[in-house]
Amino acid sequence: MVKSAFLNTVTERGFVHQCTDTDALDAALSAGTVTAYIGFDCTAPSLHVGSLIPIMLLRHLQQAGHKPIVLMGGGTTRVGDPSGKDESRQILSVEEIEGNKNGIKGIFENFLTFGNGAGDAVMLDNAEWLGALNYIDFLRDYGRHFSVNRMLGFESVKLRLEREQPLSFLEFNYMILQAYDFLELARRYDCTLQMGGSDQWGNIVNGVELGRRADDLALFGLTSPLITTATGEKMGKTARGAVWLNEEQLSAYDYWQFWRNTQDADVGRFLRLFTELPLDEIVRIEALKGAELNDAKKVLANAATQLAHGAAAAETAAETARKTFEEGALCEDLPTVDIAESELTTGIAAFELFRRAGLAASNSEARRLIKGGGARVNDERVGNEQDLVTIGQATGEGVIKLSAGRKRHALVRPV
Repeated sequence: MVKSAFLNTVTERGFVHQCTDTDALDAALSAGTVTAYIGFDCTAPSLHVGSLIPIMLLRHLQQAGHKPIVLMGGGTTRVGDPSGKDESRQILSVEEIEGNKNGIKGIFENFLTFGNGAGDAVMLDNAEWLGALNYIDFLRDYGRHFSVNRMLGFESVKLRLEREQPLSFLEFNYMILQAYDFLELARRYDCTLQMGGSDQWGNIVNGVELGRRADDLALFGLTSPLITTATGEKMGKTARGAVWLNEEQLSAYDYWQFWRNTQDADVGRFLRLFTELPLDEIVRIEALKGAELNDAKKVLANAATQLAHGAAAAETAAETARKTFEEGALCEDLPTVDIAESELTTGIAAFELFRRAGLAASNSEARRLIKGGGARVNDERVGNEQDLVTIGQATGEGVIKLSAGRKRHALVRPV
């Protein structure tokens, strides 16, 4: 039984998968303030909900009185993490990485308190030290601490080799650079804990061991489980693509809808992981059945959206959904796509319009939606994928309402 507030919370709520030394870490967390970090590479202009587990870990850490470090991977993104990948990541330019980093930064302000206080979060960029490394000196000073035999046994490497997928020497260096990040943070900020997903276990262990061998430091590693849905699908992926945390990539309404559409079997688990509702309240909610379970999903959607986008956005999204589903009303807060009047005057094939409105990921998916009877224009079923949608179908509000099934809607606005 753990004693520290942080380990107790994250264990009860389902965040813990592996720990390098639970007893010693628990003792350190109980004895005083611990500084911990999680790294986030800048591979896209936003993080998606798959990153919520590490973000929530940092939030719980700070709430327990400890200091979180958000480490932006301005340096490691130039190499590419092979963990969990069958093939090499796309090489990004320095300018692309910088743009992605700027897009990601703001996400954390909704979850963490930043500042100069003892428990305030700080945001760093590993390009600060990785960019200044002298390769020969680095190899001489730190390369001797890494066993190639052991590195070949890590899951991220074995996966590529077993599937006969290429693993570049560039990517092979990633785990060494991540280990060096931990050492630098320990030296500069007295950071003694690295956290991450279960796919990062090998990289984290490397850092713990490098700290011991290079500086005789007692460092710790903690990983969270890979979160999948009740059907075994990877968390955060939908037919429409990734569920982004930036509102520029995904509206707060669509974010709310993602959580509202959670499968029944996942409601309790997701409430524990992605909200801060008390555990006894979650136990009560997850026991609900039938129509009451839909109310539980709204609780999940409201709480998760409030964390990511704020209370006002969550309330607006919930009210938009209520008006759309319960009153059948058009609502200006629904996702909207602007289409040139000239195109709508001629008419656009229904399958293409549904794709352009984001209600289908591809033309073929839009065709399947229509053939299955799930596509509607102004609440009228679309009979044929080639049916033209024209400006004459605009309602009195000047928009055309598209619906995919009962829960996903978008507005087309002629401009």
